[in-house]
Amino acid sequence: MKRNFEKKANIYPQVVFVISTYNEDNSTNAMVAAWGCQANYDEIFIVLDKTHKTTKNILKTKSLVVSIGTKQYVSEIDYLGMVSGNQVKNKLEKVNFTTSKSKYVNAPIIDELPLSFECELESYDEEKEFLVAKVKNVLVDDSILTDSKIDITKLEPLSFDGFNSEYVIYSNKIAPSFKIGAKYLD
Repeated sequence: MKRNFEKKANIYPQVVFVISTYNEDNSTNAMVAAWGCQANYDEIFIVLDKTHKTTKNILKTKSLVVSIGTKQYVSEIDYLGMVSGNQVKNKLEKVNFTTSKSKYVNAPIIDELPLSFECELESYDEEKEFLVAKVKNVLVDDSILTDSKIDITKLEPLSFDGFNSEYVIYSNKIAPSFKIGAKYLD
């Protein structure tokens, strides 16, 4: 039986993004966002409230690094999502995250997170709070590779379950895409 449920667009999976930027004084800042997705082959779409310190930084520097949150760092990532960069200046230091300067954009890379997208701001709609970021480089740690490909079982990316306010991971491979359905081709 199916039933009507809450009128929320909580789509699964909602990948947990950790967005890092530089503040005006060149110190680092990061926040967590789960309302985002791939917009094109080289673009990321994220809904970002204009009051976030990170949003203000992006609009000023035109740069950001989007890293995928992982199971290994769930408590650190949760903290980054709980506190505002407008009030807490040393969020990354508090969780013992270190950063490196990106070679491609004016934003810091969180060294501990193994998959990062170095991006430039493409556009930001202040009314709808929609941000589009252009990917300039993808940085991948060798620890999540198998046969030179990203291995989701090694990455263990966090997803946000909006219905239950929980972090979950989707890491089981079940079938090869564009092959398993071939049996229905004429």
